[in-house]
Amino acid sequence: MATPMSAAAFLDCLRDEGLDVVEVGAWETHNRNSKGPWGPVSGVMIHHTVTRGSAATVELCRKGHSNLPGPLCHGVITKDGKVHLVGYGRANHAGLGDPDVLAAVIAERTPPADNEATVDGNRHFYGFECENMGDGKDPWPDEQIEAIVRVITAICRRHGWSARSALRHLDWQPGKIDPRGPQFIWEDILGRVAERLAGTTPSTPKPPTPAPLPKPTKPVVDLSRLIAAARSNPAAAGTPVTYSGVRTVEAALVDAGLLSKRYSDGHYGTTTIAAYAAWQRKLGYRGDDADGIPGKTSLTRLGDKYGFQVVA
Repeated sequence: MATPMSAAAFLDCLRDEGLDVVEVGAWETHNRNSKGPWGPVSGVMIHHTVTRGSAATVELCRKGHSNLPGPLCHGVITKDGKVHLVGYGRANHAGLGDPDVLAAVIAERTPPADNEATVDGNRHFYGFECENMGDGKDPWPDEQIEAIVRVITAICRRHGWSARSALRHLDWQPGKIDPRGPQFIWEDILGRVAERLAGTTPSTPKPPTPAPLPKPTKPVVDLSRLIAAARSNPAAAGTPVTYSGVRTVEAALVDAGLLSKRYSDGHYGTTTIAAYAAWQRKLGYRGDDADGIPGKTSLTRLGDKYGFQVVA
């Protein structure tokens, strides 16, 4: 935990990390401090906006709407990689979330699955909204992903935090799915943050024409290992087979609306079996063909839609 930076220090740390920062109006004093405390801060939260168009997105995040007054974040990261500062202090971005997740962020470890909404996140997190429709199809340009990496790095560097002080809205509040998309690979982003934090002092200014970043690859799911996990984990006796690809498939089932995020735990148990069987029925399978055990065709179609590839 830390005392929030001053607005001037906040602006400096972003620019020191080589970011293209746009100051929008009197952002330094635009906040919701009259409605509750701001700080101590514990991390950086990333969102997507479900909007299209940079100007409209920035204006919405600055002003808010009738049900949720602005600012809705501290900065808006548009598709061109610019960071538009729209407020500073308490902002309506995080809402209530899970105390176990807050404890994990403070301890700088991977957060558990969120299943409560009892802690005021607007008090504890810097918030950044990213321009994206959030439908799993709207692309995340390389410039935008790089800006997200640098924003997280800048704040973590200034507070002496590790990359694990960053989290997604979906990690914090039950029912949230943001941010998502096939190019938004969270562990890759955190890995790049860790590399920057481990390096030398940040470069400034940002090069006007940065070299293109390599395209991230899709996660790979091994069909045979997944089937072994699916067939062993529901069994009452014996040691269940564990396989990291289960989490990838469960995340896809969550995106498909077939599995509650709180059951996305890497265990291919009866709940995941039921969710996958629902996916099979959605594809037209019936009877024994919709038993919740993945087949190559159904798994490939799930991967094509939700961003992973299958190896047999």
